[in-house]
Amino acid sequence: MLKSLFAGVSGLQSHQVAMDVESNNIANVNTVGFKYSRANFSDLLAQTRAIATAPQGELGGKNPVQVGLGATVSSMTRIFSQGSVQNSDKNTDVAIQGDGFFIISPDGGNTYKYTRAGDFKFDAGGNFVDNNGFIVQGWLRDPATGYVDATAPITNINIPPGLTTPASATQNVTIKANLNSGPLVETFSPEYEVPAGTPPALPTPPALDENGNPIESGNMGVMFNETGEAFNLQADQGIWASFLSSTTTAPAAVSAGAAELDLTFELDDGTTKQITTSGALATNTADQNGARFVSAINAQTSVTGISASYDTITDSLTIVNSNSNPNSSHNIRISAVGAGDGSGFAVATVTTAWRYQYDPTAATKVAGSDKTFTTIADLREALETQANADGGGATSNVEISVNSGGKFELKNPGGSANDYNINLSITGMSAASISGGGITENTKFTRNMEALNATLPSGTTATAFSQSFNAATHSASIDIFDSLGSKHTLRTEFRKVAVDTLTGSTWNMKLSVPEPATIDTVIPYNDKAGFVRFNNDGSLATYNPPNVSFTANNGSAPNQQVSIELGTANSFDGMTSFDAASATSGISQDGFTGGDLVGIRIDQSGTLIGSFSNGRSFGLAQIGMAKFTNNEGLTTEGGNVYVQTANSGNPIIGTAATAGRGFMQSAALEASNVDLSLALTQLIIIQRGYQANGKTITTSDQLLQTLIGLKN
Repeated sequence: MLKSLFAGVSGLQSHQVAMDVESNNIANVNTVGFKYSRANFSDLLAQTRAIATAPQGELGGKNPVQVGLGATVSSMTRIFSQGSVQNSDKNTDVAIQGDGFFIISPDGGNTYKYTRAGDFKFDAGGNFVDNNGFIVQGWLRDPATGYVDATAPITNINIPPGLTTPASATQNVTIKANLNSGPLVETFSPEYEVPAGTPPALPTPPALDENGNPIESGNMGVMFNETGEAFNLQADQGIWASFLSSTTTAPAAVSAGAAELDLTFELDDGTTKQITTSGALATNTADQNGARFVSAINAQTSVTGISASYDTITDSLTIVNSNSNPNSSHNIRISAVGAGDGSGFAVATVTTAWRYQYDPTAATKVAGSDKTFTTIADLREALETQANADGGGATSNVEISVNSGGKFELKNPGGSANDYNINLSITGMSAASISGGGITENTKFTRNMEALNATLPSGTTATAFSQSFNAATHSASIDIFDSLGSKHTLRTEFRKVAVDTLTGSTWNMKLSVPEPATIDTVIPYNDKAGFVRFNNDGSLATYNPPNVSFTANNGSAPNQQVSIELGTANSFDGMTSFDAASATSGISQDGFTGGDLVGIRIDQSGTLIGSFSNGRSFGLAQIGMAKFTNNEGLTTEGGNVYVQTANSGNPIIGTAATAGRGFMQSAALEASNVDLSLALTQLIIIQRGYQANGKTITTSDQLLQTLIGLKN
């Protein structure tokens, strides 16, 4: 009978413990990071009244007869399920989503404790602490490398009040951009100015940039017109140009009587055109024959380009080729005169129109012959050389230049004995322009040059202009910093200068900084010339310079080495050259001016990122996290703090979101994981269990009373 009494007492005691546990859970329903517990019941040792027996023969086996002696609380289980994450208005609040614990220390890192409550703050000394004043452990930024090393031992997280970051001089400039390789560009600039004159009066190199410094002239094979359309000049394409009409007068008079015309003209392509007449009468006068000859020659003007006129006073013929018809032959070349010809002409050649053809490898600019050009400076010099030679000597004052707008300028100011009235005719070159053909007219180039056609009397103040010639360009700028934190604008300009069908294209690169800063050792000191070459698949081939030596000349450290990073050779990770609009997709540098700490935020990895008044942000520290093999083996010390035990295992320390550790959410706190509905239900169960055990005791008491009453 006493057994039932003591079993009831053990039940009461066990349910009282369970009641204590559940009350604690409910009490901490609003405790940040709290994890609820449950009491685990188990039965006590049972009294065995009969042991179990095995079956024997025809008699079956018997089960043991045992009487239980009650219940006890054998263990407590802490449930580490995820609590809900609640946003807060404090950016130093941190919640853990997933497994793991914050590491805190009450004694400067000698011993560690652990918590899920991320209600952190900075104290007066800049220590990152919890509500107990325990310092959060993690890793600090290495001032030498500028990075947080999460492989080092953890330490107190401390951000000194009034933290400032000193100025950092720029060491790297990285540019990622595409330079348009297509036939139509949107960004272009006029070709460099080339002054009038011939060597040695010209600057070396012959062109002048926008600052008046000598620079190489642009290759005409990669130029563009005023609307951004590429000329795409091919070898031997070009123009005819003449500053004077070709003209000659027959040395003898036209014959009278039954005379006929029999002249053979050589055409531009080396073929010939014979012009003859027939049906002359013996009674014809010289004037009548002259009229017949003029009519026959002019009937072929569309082929020969030659027109004729007759002088009734001198009875002589004059023929002229204005060289202005692009579909006709140029110059006058009488290659044969028939035996019966009565025109008075003899074999003769009069040449004032010359071919100016593009040659990507070399230029020839000798007066009185066909010429070749590579650059716009070559073409300008070739035209001016011929223009002055046509006046009878190099002392003519004809001036041809390329202005700052990329246009050819033609002037005829006079002032010399060899000056003459210019009648410039420029026409395109086609297959009929050279022996054997093999070329087609480049109409875009012809249109640009034809605009220069003009009649300029000697001594006139008028000026003739071509259309503009342009280069594909692109530019990008970024501010770099010296050792004092002063800003200087580094401008990078790209200009297309060459194309090779086998290897790709080449662009000039000019780096410049505002004076008095310098990046070069030769004049101009604030400019640095270089180049960028691309492969024929648009990838970067090579570039130069890879770095510049920058001196601000303002008291900062001189000879600051700035690396120019345009990408990896034969890759597409930096500069490219595709048939797409020129555009900068990324430009950055690593320097900055000094600044004061103005704010701190925490990212998902637990890194405390400082924002400074200079606009820079970088990691100042990183919160460490610990993970245990058995979280339930930790013991609590109050204040939301856990301590390692022999059964929890050793802490595995690392960064958030790695190796099974959860990630961190800033400006948020993890709420208690107590479920009130479950806790209150559990209270009812415990209450009923307690009542039932109490009933066991009262019933046992009544039985004892009955037993005692038997004596009476």
